[in-house]
Amino acid sequence: MDLKTRLPLLRQSSLAPETRNDSVVTGEDGSDEEDGTIISGVQLMYLANEGDLDGITELLDSGTDVNFKDIDDRTPLHVAACQGKSDVVELLLKRGAQVDPKDRWGSTPLADAIHYQNHDVIKLLEKHGAKLHVAPMHVKTAREVPEYEIDPKELDFTNSIELTKGTFRIASWRGTQVAVKTFREEVITGDDKVKAFSDELALLQKIRHPNVVQFLGAVTQSSPMMIVTEYLPKGDLCAYMKRKGPQKPRRAIRFAMDIARGLNYLHENKPEAIIHSDLEPANILRDDSGHLKVADFGVSKLLKVTSRVKEDRPVTWQNTSCRYVAPEVFRNEEYDTKVDVFSFALILQEMIEGCPPFSGKPETEVPKAYAAKDRPPFRAPAKYYAHGLRELIEECWNEKPDNRPTFKQIIVRLESIDITLRHKKRWKVRPLRFFQNLEAIWKKDYSSSSSRGGSSRATSI
Repeated sequence: MDLKTRLPLLRQSSLAPETRNDSVVTGEDGSDEEDGTIISGVQLMYLANEGDLDGITELLDSGTDVNFKDIDDRTPLHVAACQGKSDVVELLLKRGAQVDPKDRWGSTPLADAIHYQNHDVIKLLEKHGAKLHVAPMHVKTAREVPEYEIDPKELDFTNSIELTKGTFRIASWRGTQVAVKTFREEVITGDDKVKAFSDELALLQKIRHPNVVQFLGAVTQSSPMMIVTEYLPKGDLCAYMKRKGPQKPRRAIRFAMDIARGLNYLHENKPEAIIHSDLEPANILRDDSGHLKVADFGVSKLLKVTSRVKEDRPVTWQNTSCRYVAPEVFRNEEYDTKVDVFSFALILQEMIEGCPPFSGKPETEVPKAYAAKDRPPFRAPAKYYAHGLRELIEECWNEKPDNRPTFKQIIVRLESIDITLRHKKRWKVRPLRFFQNLEAIWKKDYSSSSSRGGSSRATSI
């Protein structure tokens, strides 16, 4: 019979049960040849764990199988990937190791390297064609499959259009057009995109609001993983402003109220507030009625009440725009919901001005300006910022987060400004209508008198 051994004290498979028994297992009635093969294979596994390149080379030269498998179908490549031994991984691959062998739980060397965050090994395995065959959110029983799970076969990408490069695409799902955000499996870096994906998914399940994009479901049990949301064919606010230019104050106020209501809902989420952290025009979508919805929660944070959060590392601008980022984030300080208020002020001003904040500066230089307490200039006519609108913007981008208003307060201020603008428009219209009606009456009287050969008043005189 085949004799296989499970090595104790080695890092386990990324998909192995936590209760696994790591005792050494041996068989009986094996021939000397089988015993010798197993012993050399076990030695190879051990040397891969220790990173002994010379010992590995000597064993392979003596005929030891580079693809030896223990009782759990683990190979030396699995072991080296777990331990982060990139030099061992490279040697094994050069000597003919299979790049994607699966152990008894379905885990591959790449999945193990991802689990233990061995990033050099990840890049090396991907360079040799390794693919992530098992979804990182894989569950072991049918009962654990989430209710929102979508069968990827139901997503029809025929004639699909790319919404954003490499991320969002339009698909048809059960006869309805949807937006699909794909988790790309070919590159997984130290940014821990698997965690970011699961965090975004956890957030979207909590959200139900007219001014926030609607979550429909997700693909988590196969690769590539995907998040499916409603599709808004009107596009985003950024594209809209590029087409339309500066917005009239009333439209800008209505758009601002949509954004503020969506953000207020997120910030008042219980028991933990949700910080969007990436608020910019490209992440605000327009629905069929012309209203706005906040979207894309890829870098959002859950915030426990009365606490603040801090990035694990300085912010980079690979996945987000730095033109709308609050100075405390740029300085890698602790921050809270007020970072979204800062971004909101910039977007509101952009709608009035018709150009992005500090449009003349390179994007990477803009956060430095904010940190130096510079703010985008007000160039539009003063009447566009009347009734307290300019003061509101300046309060929202205040250097001190505690001095910025909450979105609950912002909504009240915007509603007041909107009422004032509507009343002002009515007073402009009413005199015009009065004179239009007077002119119509005069014309009617003149026509009648002409048909009778003169006015009765003229006769009496």
